[in-house]
Amino acid sequence: MRKFRPFFLCLVLLSISAKILAGDNIIRYKGEDILYLGKKLQIYSQESDQLELREVLSRPELFEQSRIEVPNLGIDQGVHWIKFEILNESDKENLMLDLSMPNIDRVKFYRVGPSGTDSTVYFLGEPLNRRKFKHQFFLFDLHLKKGERAICFLQLTSSTQLTVPVSLHSLTGLFRFLQQEDTLSAIYFGLMLSLIFYNGFIYISTKDRNYLSYVGYVFWVMFAQLAILGLFERIFQVGNEWINSRVLTFGGAMSGIATINFVKTFLQTSTRTKYFNSLLNIFLLGYLLSLVLLLMGYISLSYKAVNMIAGVGGIIVLLMASILAKTGGRQTRLFLFAWYVFIISVLVFILKDYQILPTNVFTTRAIQIGSIIEALILSFALADKINSYRKELIAAKLRELEISRENQRLIMEQNMILEDQVQKRTHELQMSNESLNKTLVDLRETQAQLVESEKMASLGQLTAGVAHEINNPINFVTSSITPLRRDIEILWELLERLEDIAISDGLGSEQKKGLIELAKSDQDIPYLKQEIHFLLKGVQDGAERTSEIVKSLRVFSRVDEDSLKFADIIQGIESTLVILNTMIRESIQVHKEFQEIPLIECFPGKLNQVFMNILTNSIHALSEKFGESFGARITIQVRLIEENGEVEIRFQDNGTGIPREIMNRIFDPFFTTKEVGEGTGLGMSIAYKTIERHNGKILVESVQGEGATFIIILPVRQNN
Repeated sequence: MRKFRPFFLCLVLLSISAKILAGDNIIRYKGEDILYLGKKLQIYSQESDQLELREVLSRPELFEQSRIEVPNLGIDQGVHWIKFEILNESDKENLMLDLSMPNIDRVKFYRVGPSGTDSTVYFLGEPLNRRKFKHQFFLFDLHLKKGERAICFLQLTSSTQLTVPVSLHSLTGLFRFLQQEDTLSAIYFGLMLSLIFYNGFIYISTKDRNYLSYVGYVFWVMFAQLAILGLFERIFQVGNEWINSRVLTFGGAMSGIATINFVKTFLQTSTRTKYFNSLLNIFLLGYLLSLVLLLMGYISLSYKAVNMIAGVGGIIVLLMASILAKTGGRQTRLFLFAWYVFIISVLVFILKDYQILPTNVFTTRAIQIGSIIEALILSFALADKINSYRKELIAAKLRELEISRENQRLIMEQNMILEDQVQKRTHELQMSNESLNKTLVDLRETQAQLVESEKMASLGQLTAGVAHEINNPINFVTSSITPLRRDIEILWELLERLEDIAISDGLGSEQKKGLIELAKSDQDIPYLKQEIHFLLKGVQDGAERTSEIVKSLRVFSRVDEDSLKFADIIQGIESTLVILNTMIRESIQVHKEFQEIPLIECFPGKLNQVFMNILTNSIHALSEKFGESFGARITIQVRLIEENGEVEIRFQDNGTGIPREIMNRIFDPFFTTKEVGEGTGLGMSIAYKTIERHNGKILVESVQGEGATFIIILPVRQNN
């Protein structure tokens, strides 16, 4: 037994020391507020909400003692139990527990005291007016009188970074603490809003995109801090769990996007460092993917992604700014300094969580302080950039002024030289102009002569055709005159003989009748009567044919060339065929398909000239292909296009056709395929201009060796 006495003694000593240590964990309130109770807290974390309060009370071995003032439980969606014991040794009874972490998804507070056990539950998305204390922090009333103690539990669940800044206050002390927090927040947001409005006004004045990206950057940094401090719900009173659970991550992602946009704009990464610009684009894509995850409900994963991108991106931006500062101006160095300030403020905040630095107002507000200093420095950097632009602009204007003066001097010298050259050139141009005018007059005279030559050629062709056509009936009349005169002389002789018989007194009636019959039989009166009838009919036919030709000639050669009138174009085509009758041999068949059409408003004489030019070309093409052989054919079609109010005229032949290579040149002035001296090349050019003057169209379809078709489309009425 003596051997075991030292062992039992050690067990007793360990038990006593454990009780002493346990007694040290009691939070003794003596009338002064106690900030950050972390070292007095015991912590137990589990993956899910499996244990009830009675089980937690019965198993104290689950808890581990915290060793830092503000425990940092990380990003874990599990359930965390916080246990602590409070003894009120003061005369104050209204003790308040403050959990200054507003972005916890669910907080359940248990108080096990002399009067029993009570609990309070708060959720992140619930409206603040449902809470007993309408503040973004989680506040709990302990109801402890002097000498009373209570064992308290906090059951915490969070999708984002979870720290446990627990403090104990009197009611008056809590009011002072919260007032201090609100005052510091108001100062911070007031400064940030001042920077936004000031630089926004500068952007409106200067339209410089650097200021716009800076305003966006400051706005979203302020929005992120608004979410971190829990003021979003307090100010806007959204009262929506879905929005409030995501606003912290959303603010972080948007501030990251705004930061990248400002860095790219301010440092001009797209032109100065394309490699780093590509990296920034990758980070920008990462933030966008984080937002997609956030909208899909992966809050914790999105929050971790935003923090990781922010950390790596901050280092990349710091490295990039350090490199650019070596070759950049003062504004780049100011940007680097501002970024260093912000990084240092983030490090101070992190070191506070690991108890390397003490937890106080400065360390808890380190990021707000760093961000406002950074924003101020960046504002100075922008101002310096504007000043640099202004100096460069002034220098550029001075250079432009110097160049302008030099140019003015050079211009004056050149003007003197140019003035002399202009005078010489003016004299040369006057001489050249006189020569050109003379050439133009000669060309106009030549053109007039050529057009007149074409007219004379057409007139000669017309005269020859008309002469030939009139000559046939005139010859017939002429050839009938001689026999008709002879027959008339015979009749006169017979009449004189009959008169002598009639007035003879010595003859009786029977004798006279016999003599008359004898005289008639001598002259063969029946034959003479038949011959006179035949000759008179021939004279009549010749006269009528001559009248028809003259009428056609009058229709063809209208003199009302300069005035529009309604005319029958079918009649014009017929008259043209009459004029060209001598050229149309018996071997050429003319097929006419004329529909009934109205009178059209036109220059009839000019259209007849067009018809003659087209038909003349067709006759030449047929003569070249068929010669005196049969098979040549000309088809003339006239029809009305009612829907367009137009008339279509087609001249189709089966002659030699038009080669494809000259198809586009047939309407050019002076272009002809005939031998020298056979044509002027103006016929189809005049036809084209005539149809154009009628607001119509002339088209050509041709297959070489098979024939050609000329299509004329004319409006029934002319629009003045």
